[in-house]
Amino acid sequence: MNKINGYLARIDQVNQAGTYQDNWDSLAQHPLPRWFRQDKFGIFIHWGVFSVPAFGSEWYSRSMYVQGSPEYEHHRATYGPQDEFGYQDFIPQFKAEHFDPQAWAALFQAAGAKYVVPVAEHHDGFQMYRSDLSPWNVAEMGPKRDVLGELEQAFAEVGLVTGASSHRAEHWFFMGHGKEFKSDIHEPLQPGDFYWPAMPEPDHYDQHSEPAPSTEFLDDWLARTCELIDRYRPRLLYFDWWILHASFNPYLKKMAAYYYNRAEEWGQEVLINYKNDSFMFGTAVVDIERGQFAAAKPYYWQTDTSVALNSWGYTENNQYRTASELLCDLVDVVSKNGNLLLNVGPKADGTIPDEDRQILLEMGAWLKVNGEAIYDSQVWRKSAEGPTPVVEGQFSDDEQEPYTSADVRYTVRGHNLYAIALKGAPDGHYDFPALGEQNAEKGAEFHGLIKSLTQLGSDAAVDYTRDPTGLHLQTAGNSGTQPVVFRLELQ
Repeated sequence: MNKINGYLARIDQVNQAGTYQDNWDSLAQHPLPRWFRQDKFGIFIHWGVFSVPAFGSEWYSRSMYVQGSPEYEHHRATYGPQDEFGYQDFIPQFKAEHFDPQAWAALFQAAGAKYVVPVAEHHDGFQMYRSDLSPWNVAEMGPKRDVLGELEQAFAEVGLVTGASSHRAEHWFFMGHGKEFKSDIHEPLQPGDFYWPAMPEPDHYDQHSEPAPSTEFLDDWLARTCELIDRYRPRLLYFDWWILHASFNPYLKKMAAYYYNRAEEWGQEVLINYKNDSFMFGTAVVDIERGQFAAAKPYYWQTDTSVALNSWGYTENNQYRTASELLCDLVDVVSKNGNLLLNVGPKADGTIPDEDRQILLEMGAWLKVNGEAIYDSQVWRKSAEGPTPVVEGQFSDDEQEPYTSADVRYTVRGHNLYAIALKGAPDGHYDFPALGEQNAEKGAEFHGLIKSLTQLGSDAAVDYTRDPTGLHLQTAGNSGTQPVVFRLELQ
């Protein structure tokens, strides 16, 4: 507790002397980093003790204590009763014997990603970094390696920006079901215990649920977050949803001020990702979990999704999406003023599953050819057109209908306008209605003078005509499922 109190005093000292104060008006003055707007595509990593059972999802630590759940029954059948083998007993099995941070860095670079956000602490409370505030961390237990520190160094060597994600807030209630029957989670629980505090689980989006997080828990949350900031200097801090609880509000302001002030001392551009209005709009960057917007937004945003639909962490039965689907997500999001943060889930031994690897390499191959339409691009006056509606909102990534060659997205970069068909046309014919040749007096969308028109990745000439109904292209047939990019160089 003395260490936490010392950290809290340091936070107050930094904020009193710094540019940013712990109020929304002050925090709203913090600028969006240019690197984030340029980079567009990042990798999320969910890896931890939950990768050992590799069953259900990364919520195994909660669900194995929910009586009657598949995880509860699987655990009893595989490992024995929860009072004899609890979640913490997986920690010695989390060995990460094949963890190679340089190999991860090379893979993410080959995928075309520009920044990486490892989960530093998930809901289970096990820290994936070296900490002075709790012994329940990866440097002292399990692999006995500073995972986040090693990754940060490896990413820096290849020019990848490193962020960090904290899901500690949810630990207030995450292990609470274990108190409802005979298990290894029982009173008395004290601060510093792995399972502490294991309170009753509220409705996930209830901002005023009781019992509200205690001052002791909130102080611990703030100190852990600021230790993470100081030790690893992440360029992006991501928070999961439950910081929206009203009790976190003053702590969020204090943490954000500390982060922004420290980054200013270091000469770094940083940002915070949040969900569900946990932060005041304009003080950080909103994130849409497993979803997107139907139209472009005037503000910058991010979506996070995963290569698998059923889990963020590795399981033996992950339901994988295709690289083509994820590339469509990337193009759609970027055209609407956003970034894509794509999650992978390594195995407990530290290897990236073959399915994850193949998806990343396919996306990287596409970006190597077509990346100029993505990186450092900007929103055009019209972001999208076509017959297939976009399902808007969170948790909609399994509801989207397949796109067609008539579904188009637009981006601009310098003197180039990019028209991107979300699927190849087998007959090689593409129509772009927004680029039709119309009378300027009628307020048409496009009056640019086309100097040249090419298909990225192809040396073949592109035949095209323009009339009031659109720009019409004829190319060699393309039966592929990945987006096809046309570059219009304008005079």
